[in-house]
Amino acid sequence: TNVDSPESFGLMMELAMMGSGTGAVLEDHMVAKLPPVANRLNIKAVLPVGTVKNGKEDTILLEDEAQDTLHLLVGDSRQGWVDAYQTLFELAFSGYTEDSTGVEVDLDNINLVIDLSNVRPAGTPLKGFGGTANPVRLEQLFCRVAAILNDAYGRQLTPIEACLLIDEAASCVVAGNIRRSAGMRQFSWTNPEAANAKNNLYTQDEEGNWKVDPKRESLRMANHTRCAHQKPSLEEIRAAVVKQFHSGEGAIQYVPEAIARASADLWEEPADREAFIESCDDGYGREFICSLIDVERPDMDPIEKEFEINHRMNRYGLNPCGEILGSDFHCNLAEVHLNQLDPMDLDLQDRAFRAAALQACALLHHQFKDARYQGSRELDPIVGVSFTGLFDFFIEAFGERWLGWMMRGRLEHEHPDLPDREAAFLEHWKRVVEYTVQHYCEREGLRVPNRTTTVQPAGTKSLLTGASSGWHPPKAQRFIRRITVGANDPVALAAMDYGYSVIPAHSAVDENGKLLDDIYDPRATEWLIEVPTEVSWANREDCDQYDLSQLSAKAQFELYMQVQRHYTTHNTSATIEFREDEIDELAELIHGSIGNGYISAALLARFDAKATFPRLPFEPIDEPTYEYLVAQVANRRKSAASFEFLLNYHDKASLELEAVDGACTNEACIVKAERESRL
Repeated sequence: TNVDSPESFGLMMELAMMGSGTGAVLEDHMVAKLPPVANRLNIKAVLPVGTVKNGKEDTILLEDEAQDTLHLLVGDSRQGWVDAYQTLFELAFSGYTEDSTGVEVDLDNINLVIDLSNVRPAGTPLKGFGGTANPVRLEQLFCRVAAILNDAYGRQLTPIEACLLIDEAASCVVAGNIRRSAGMRQFSWTNPEAANAKNNLYTQDEEGNWKVDPKRESLRMANHTRCAHQKPSLEEIRAAVVKQFHSGEGAIQYVPEAIARASADLWEEPADREAFIESCDDGYGREFICSLIDVERPDMDPIEKEFEINHRMNRYGLNPCGEILGSDFHCNLAEVHLNQLDPMDLDLQDRAFRAAALQACALLHHQFKDARYQGSRELDPIVGVSFTGLFDFFIEAFGERWLGWMMRGRLEHEHPDLPDREAAFLEHWKRVVEYTVQHYCEREGLRVPNRTTTVQPAGTKSLLTGASSGWHPPKAQRFIRRITVGANDPVALAAMDYGYSVIPAHSAVDENGKLLDDIYDPRATEWLIEVPTEVSWANREDCDQYDLSQLSAKAQFELYMQVQRHYTTHNTSATIEFREDEIDELAELIHGSIGNGYISAALLARFDAKATFPRLPFEPIDEPTYEYLVAQVANRRKSAASFEFLLNYHDKASLELEAVDGACTNEACIVKAERESRL
């Protein structure tokens, strides 16, 4: 979503409340379209949660003339939370008027009482999503949003302030047990505040305890990317790589490549595409697209033409994980698990990719209620067919020969046939997807998307089949995978019963920002489920000899670019892990690939480069540690029941489970109930 209007904040919180991640374009020229903050919000009081039973779902704004105060009654619903959040922006930017809502407000200072009495208390079932309510950060949301807006009184927001406003909502949503939030925030290449926003966000004290800066804590909710509209110099790229080595943030995006892919329908010849990218580097990209439209549709309505040109030039917006390109868009994603497919069975592969394409295409029929999203869908429909487990697939297809070549850095003189064989698979899958999408859309009378293939990071979903994530290599043959859920989420409760370790997430900190260790501390609103994991080929004698932590940045980058050039027509979600001595080589690889397929990739310092952070999603372990952790899971297991049954047992909020009597909770009863439930 382009953050160019007050409404964009509420739209993104609404999406987050419905379980979606959010991407936000926060470049200087975009945020500059926001109005100045015209009014201070003086929050006089916050009335506590849950004092009204069966509270109203709608948010209401009332005026108390005697007290010269507005009362914001927050509704007990997803939309109620969103409307209350959006109301703060309406009040701060312009205030309400008699014509719009019937409430008159004096400008400059607004006294406000936030009334949370209608909001259901923590622990109340969420009937739609399952799990239980947890409005623990709702009061903090309103207070922090008001404080950020007040700091900008009399001027426009900065991009970082706008980012904090979005991320405060994301933090509240996650704490509210909706979902783990994913986010992407795109900033201008030349904005120094954005480049340094996460510096020293995490620090260690003398005892080695980690803590997070409480004022900037919510910035952890999203990845930050810097948008280069012209090709940066090698020196600029190297400086950005160094920045990412130390902070893990500030990914380099080359905008012209993104726009070129997102306007593929305009290029009659490859030379047209190349000429457009060159024109962007010279500052004339918009004029180039305008000239093509003039030739193709000379009688086009001027207003429609202006809208389309602006839309095309803004199609570098990234979704939360960076794999889809567009402007004010929603992702239509489907995924193939390559580790489940036989490399020798092309028919099986074709059917899998056709099925994924049809799954994504079906979503093109959706009608959005918001004009900006519906208009974007009509002009620029997009489909993203992804895969996961590519690394596993290539090991299955090419064996140790391929893995050893990867580990030695993909040397050009060694096994020269392998790049072509990789490309053959990738290009074949792309052709299947593009044919299927075109055939379906033409049959259904839908506009045919001009880009259809992508690769997601596919972290949690990949665990379902044990696939390595997306195109990435696994972190190791064996590792701990940590999955974020809300506190007391039925999945976490079932996982604990099944024997898995559950610890507090990054957001669980004390008043000094120190990470907490007790999941039952009321400040621990998110939990991490720890899953010891072993890849499918870990015990192959010919493959187990390699230490995947030694896989070079060069080998990772070249495999990523193979996918980017031969399969992906959007962008490939990528995180390249590197060591300090690889900075120069990686900077040169990125610089040399700009204009030749590169769009954006995140960079992350290697674990053994002394740049680790606590409780990361993946933690490599050796075989003895893996065996020990697996044994511990078995030892802690409280029941012989299946994980599925335990999940249903704990998910009383959304599933009516009658198989277990409330008074019968011992292991024998649970096993008996499970057996009966399967009859």
